[in-house]
Amino acid sequence: MKHSIKARYAIIFVGLMAFVFISTWCVNSWFLERFYTSDKVRILQSAYTEIDQVVAQANESGKGIIEYYKESYDVDFKNEGPVQRMFRIMGEKYNLMMVLIDSTTDEALMSTNGDRQFLKNRVEDYIFGKDMPHASILKKYDNYVIQKTYDSRSDSYYLESWGYFSDNKTIFLISIPLASIRESVSLSNRFLAYVGGVALLLGSIIIFFTTKRVTSPILSLSVLSEKMSNLDFDAKYTGKEEDEIGILGNSMNKLSDRLRDTIGELREANEELQKDIEEKVKIDDMRKDFIANVSHELKTPIALIQGYAEGLMEGMAEDPESRDYYCEVIVDEANKMNKMVRQLLNLTAIEFGNDTPQLDRFDVTELIRGVISSAGILIQHKDISVKFEDQGPIYVYADEFKIEEVITNYLNNALNHVGGDRKIVITAEDNGEEALITVFNTGQNIPEEDLSKLWTKFFKVDKAHTREYGGSGIGLSIVKAIMDSHKKSCGVHNVAGGVEFWFTLNSHRES
Repeated sequence: MKHSIKARYAIIFVGLMAFVFISTWCVNSWFLERFYTSDKVRILQSAYTEIDQVVAQANESGKGIIEYYKESYDVDFKNEGPVQRMFRIMGEKYNLMMVLIDSTTDEALMSTNGDRQFLKNRVEDYIFGKDMPHASILKKYDNYVIQKTYDSRSDSYYLESWGYFSDNKTIFLISIPLASIRESVSLSNRFLAYVGGVALLLGSIIIFFTTKRVTSPILSLSVLSEKMSNLDFDAKYTGKEEDEIGILGNSMNKLSDRLRDTIGELREANEELQKDIEEKVKIDDMRKDFIANVSHELKTPIALIQGYAEGLMEGMAEDPESRDYYCEVIVDEANKMNKMVRQLLNLTAIEFGNDTPQLDRFDVTELIRGVISSAGILIQHKDISVKFEDQGPIYVYADEFKIEEVITNYLNNALNHVGGDRKIVITAEDNGEEALITVFNTGQNIPEEDLSKLWTKFFKVDKAHTREYGGSGIGLSIVKAIMDSHKKSCGVHNVAGGVEFWFTLNSHRES
């Protein structure tokens, strides 16, 4: 709560109001009485000046002020003279009590209601210097003084001006009753306390709702910034203010959009970078596997070649038959290495796009017959039954040389792994859009977990059997690379009694 802007605003506002009320109370208590007295002194000074002018006019006319006043006096106040009117207005407006005494005739003029004899006696006491214990002089001039006097009869204070006018013969006393200024101040302060309490209460309620309206958008901005710090950029400032807070809210909305876009771009760039890193790691792993596999595949033939060559050099094969056997082994292993190197070069060229397919239209059934015919001697030697089922000419659009290599690899793979009834069945079908070629061979099924690995370089299900026929584990990888370069599919699945490999090509019928 102590960190709340709303609370601080409320405390400041209530504190200011309390300061104003306390300051007003202090001013009332300390300065109001002095101000009140000063104002009454000013009234007495003004009254003396006005009456003195009238006295001077009366003396100029050869009459005293008392006689001058009586000549224009009207009991009914209907035709009152200027002196009577002036005295009446002063008495009514300022609550003045005045008595004027002609010192030569000792005649007195009482301009307002009051105790004539009391006022006359008080003037005489002042003139003859009788001590007044409850009188304090406030102003003193050449002809008169202004003093504050306490009247024990009425238990009241009066401001009195007494002395001579400028004619030096007219004595006067002007008295103004002073209300109990202290009581008035106390009453004023009590009233101020009531009003101040109500004002503080109402002000506190008003400032509560006012600051709530001001701080609510700030709290919304705080919540928005917290969500932005948690990368939630869908949150927006929805306030309708057009002031500084509204401008800040709109700026934060723009900042949120910019951050969302920027972080999105960074995330995409990071994902791309991660993919590149993963791809490089994958390539590096493939490179290591490739080197390891090539080294492993070349190790055996090199060892055999080296061993038989050393045997020849050391004269271990002295008879012609033994020498011929040694030489056949060396040549056979060299051919295997040569074949593997050529396959690797071919596979690398296809994978890196250096050997792009040369597409043309040809009859795939005729191509299959040619591959089977070329392998006729091997088929007879292994005593295998090869059957080709076709629907007649099937024209496709592909690279004839590469498709021939695919069919050859499939057929060689079938010849090397055929078992059971030792049968191979090749089919070619055309559905109008694609041609499907399958190569089936009887024998054992391939373990399901190894089916997807057959297309990986150097992978061999039965390494011992592969070594017998000189397989390198590259042929099916070449098939996969060729079909990928044609953007067509190939695959393998186990069927009843054996295994079936397949691939597809685009049909290309004459229009």
